[in-house]
Amino acid sequence: MADDDARTRSAVATAPRVVVKVGSSSLTTAHGGLDDGPVASLVDALAKARAAGREVVLVSSGAIAAGLAPLGLPRRPRDLARQQAAASVGQGLLMAHYTAAFAGHGLRVGQVLLTVDDVTRRSHYRNAYRTLHQLLALGVVPIVNENDTVATHEIRFGDNDRLAALVAQLVHADLLVLLSDIDGLYDGNPHRAGSTRIADVHDPTDLAGVDIGSAGRSGLGSGGMVTKVEAATIATGSGVDVVLASAPQVSAVLDGDPVGTWFHRRASRRATRLLWLEHATDGMGSLTLDAGAVRAVVERGASLLPAGIIAVDGTFTAGDPVDLLDEAGHAVARGLVNYDAAELPALLGRSTKDLARELGPEYEREVVHRDDLVLLGSPPARRR
Repeated sequence: MADDDARTRSAVATAPRVVVKVGSSSLTTAHGGLDDGPVASLVDALAKARAAGREVVLVSSGAIAAGLAPLGLPRRPRDLARQQAAASVGQGLLMAHYTAAFAGHGLRVGQVLLTVDDVTRRSHYRNAYRTLHQLLALGVVPIVNENDTVATHEIRFGDNDRLAALVAQLVHADLLVLLSDIDGLYDGNPHRAGSTRIADVHDPTDLAGVDIGSAGRSGLGSGGMVTKVEAATIATGSGVDVVLASAPQVSAVLDGDPVGTWFHRRASRRATRLLWLEHATDGMGSLTLDAGAVRAVVERGASLLPAGIIAVDGTFTAGDPVDLLDEAGHAVARGLVNYDAAELPALLGRSTKDLARELGPEYEREVVHRDDLVLLGSPPARRR
């Protein structure tokens, strides 16, 4: 175990491409508005990493929080319209601070605002991939956030923790650093005596029985320790080491010091778009499959054809994510559908050859292609 930990610390200190995620509570004052001190400290640490030849992507929350004070809002609003208004004002302020701070180190930044569609729909995903990789090739520090101004349910997506894990996979990062207002994961409430920081997590089963808790203490962000552990599980399961630490520890983390909690990578990289499909989307509707179609999709990795579908539920259009259910109603997979919901009922139970003969060659296609489909180990967790 000690040898493994030493190797991990060495890998953290030398990781050539790093994604760093920082939350609202680490960047803003208690009343909203950006706090120049923490922003400057974060940028100093990232600039130091860049000077050492490492590539850095910053995933930064804070747009909504930064917009509160200028709009005279005393706290983060609950309604979507005012959240979007605050994000619209705050995102510009956030980028202005980062632009000035990085410029002091001779570094340029580029803003990248993402929604789920940008990395689940094939053409959008390729564009997001190309943009981020080109920015890195040009020596720019990409600053990523969700596009809160136009997002709907995405705006409550877990305070960017899951976004950061998926971006780490998108840019083929070696390390993901999740910065919080807590200096790591504890085996109990970190503010109570007797709780101990967990230094290393080699497998999710290491956390069995650990009370992870829920929301952060500041009230400015929307996530908490739960979303950070979920993000770490996604990233480590796709070949990326993760360190969870407090924002003031970012320099120590990047130096490989024994701070925070190390989540060790557990697997090789997976297809990024499928990670997004699994972890960044909810089904816009559902298709119920007969037993034969379930076996074909789950056991043989086959595409879903109209002949295997027995029911359609929900309102969706071609290209939307839908859940594939067995006859008991359990979600076994999620995929991008090739038909509108209104088209499908007339196709159910029929072969593609018959459909092509009757309706034309454009109907000789899969309902969900296997390249646009991901299996679900258990029914997907829903956002709260």
